[in-house]
Amino acid sequence: MIDAHRKAFIEEATELLSELESTLLEVEERPDDKELIAKIFRALHTIKGSSGMFGYDDITMFTHDIENVYDRIRNGEIGITKVIIDLTLAARDQISLMLIHSDDKSKLDESATKDILVAFRSIVNDYNAKASKEAPVEVKIDKTKKEVVRAEEKIFLVQFTPSQDIFMSGTNPVNLLKEMCELGNSIVLSSLNEVPTLREIEPEKCYTAWTVVLKTTKGIDAIKDVFIFVDDQCEIKIKEVETKEVLKDEEGFAQFDIVLKKSNLFGISEVETLINKFEKSADVKLEDKENKSGVKKVRESGETHHEADTASSIRVSAEKLDELVNLVGELVTIQARLSQLAVTNNDADMISVSEEVERITWSLRDSALNIRMLPIGTTFSKFKRLVRDLSKELGKEVELTTEGAETELDKTVIEKLNDPLIHIIRNSIDHGVESPEERIAAGKSSSGFVHLSASQSGGSVLIRITDDGAGLDKDAIKAKAIANGLISENAELSESEIYSLIFAPGFSTAKKVTNVSGRGVGMDVVKRAIDVLRGTVEVNSELGTGTTITLKLPLTLAIIDGLLVKIEDDHYVLPLSSVEECLELSQEDIDRTHGRHIVNVRGGIVPYISLRERFEITSNRPKIEQIVVAKINEHRVGFVVDQVFGQHQTVLKTLGNFYKNVEGVSGATILGDGTVALILDIRKIMEREELLENEA
Repeated sequence: MIDAHRKAFIEEATELLSELESTLLEVEERPDDKELIAKIFRALHTIKGSSGMFGYDDITMFTHDIENVYDRIRNGEIGITKVIIDLTLAARDQISLMLIHSDDKSKLDESATKDILVAFRSIVNDYNAKASKEAPVEVKIDKTKKEVVRAEEKIFLVQFTPSQDIFMSGTNPVNLLKEMCELGNSIVLSSLNEVPTLREIEPEKCYTAWTVVLKTTKGIDAIKDVFIFVDDQCEIKIKEVETKEVLKDEEGFAQFDIVLKKSNLFGISEVETLINKFEKSADVKLEDKENKSGVKKVRESGETHHEADTASSIRVSAEKLDELVNLVGELVTIQARLSQLAVTNNDADMISVSEEVERITWSLRDSALNIRMLPIGTTFSKFKRLVRDLSKELGKEVELTTEGAETELDKTVIEKLNDPLIHIIRNSIDHGVESPEERIAAGKSSSGFVHLSASQSGGSVLIRITDDGAGLDKDAIKAKAIANGLISENAELSESEIYSLIFAPGFSTAKKVTNVSGRGVGMDVVKRAIDVLRGTVEVNSELGTGTTITLKLPLTLAIIDGLLVKIEDDHYVLPLSSVEECLELSQEDIDRTHGRHIVNVRGGIVPYISLRERFEITSNRPKIEQIVVAKINEHRVGFVVDQVFGQHQTVLKTLGNFYKNVEGVSGATILGDGTVALILDIRKIMEREELLENEA
């Protein structure tokens, strides 16, 4: 079982990898953007440092060579290329697999790891070979002033004081010191003044501080980058020493070189003397530019900054959020029961209390559901990589554009939406967008697009996937459906009904099978997944212009607004989002239509389903029944019930595996009196009664 710290690291690393992928795709469009390059370097640097602290040494070693390349890219030594971006994306995928298979490395493809490392090392080797042919850096010595000037070499004094609780986050300060010392030649001096007696010492606390003398050509930013992900867990002071003020002659510089390279030959007192000499006689500058560094500013008074800034957000596990929503759901049920008891007993005080509890419960429900709401843009950004790789594989030029990324959906809906969107986008690129040659011949630009948009509509979210490809051929779809026996030759179908045939299992009009599609697998998966989410799918297309697929999804799956109805002694709930209106149905209305299940609604004919007949309830009908008119995919159908009670806050409960194949029922809820009401799947009922084209 993964401990809490490692679990937190994996979550953060996964987010960093996602950010790395999106940044790489951005830098492909803007290769001269230095901020994007720096962002890539910081992500790699943080992954490398954090993975080492939590025991993922394979990730640390793997990331090290990649980081080296991007260090040279951000310094302008190497230019970013498409080859480097492709390699980095492959490396990103490999790091993700290393995290997934950290407990069973036999599942990893080690050859892929080696190939990626060899490729990155060859980039560095090629650069080094080229650089070695250039003239070396010239060292000039002014004999009159006896000054030594080494181009780009600087000496820094670094004081590193970790907080005593730094071990609790899994950080190993020694690894940070090792990483810093790799920047050049160094002397490391540890301070043990704060270490308590053996009787008082606490093993999980860090009592040691370090002072480091570092000679490097990397610059102060490279030192700050070492501590970038622990800046709130330590105090860092960095002082740059001007060597020309300290080392007055060649001999002095040579002496310092020996100290740096062979510091183990010198005693502690000699090193301390050297440091003191620097601090007293050197022109010391305290680097204190907070706006240019991830390292926190340290006040001259020596006051430490161990405390982190007040957090504006916290990380909460999905399991805890689910538990919260479940408890709120139980509270909604209890509140409904309290309200019913108050009304039944006609107790004014109890009614007053129940109304107050109802107000608080609804507010708590809304707050709990809002906590689980996430912007859909996070999901949208993942598809940029899919479109890029798929376009490359198919030899097409396709650009992904997005809109409405800030639109929020329940996290459960977003998680289950990923696969259907992948299938739709793959089909849009493979079947929809034409090759560059075909597009030019059709008078289009060589590059096509796939546009993802999201918007809120009442209690639902509309997600549209639009492409400017060849569009759907209605005649070809109908002919294929007839050949497959899905419809008869004489079937009269509307345009939307023809397009809905593409969701039938095994249906495909592809002329050849590819690695992407053409095997008849894909769109039926989309339909089933959206049905599970209680959503709908609508297709609009124009031949030669493009296709738009619209997904209509509920904001949340946990608690819904329903319409409570009754048949005989049983209660049922219909999703309120699909209900349009309620009408009365008398015996005269039935006689007027000669027993046919249709009703005239303001001049329009609406078919209806008798739920008494559907559920085989044989008792006598009431004299006046109620018709609940619902609308699915532009189809209006009525559902006849005995009585309509009105709106009801419905907490969804699954029925268990024993009832999973029961059509027409999507779940259940508990009413205020403790009885169970079934939640009806009106789409399935309409399909069963052949009042809606069965698209699955």
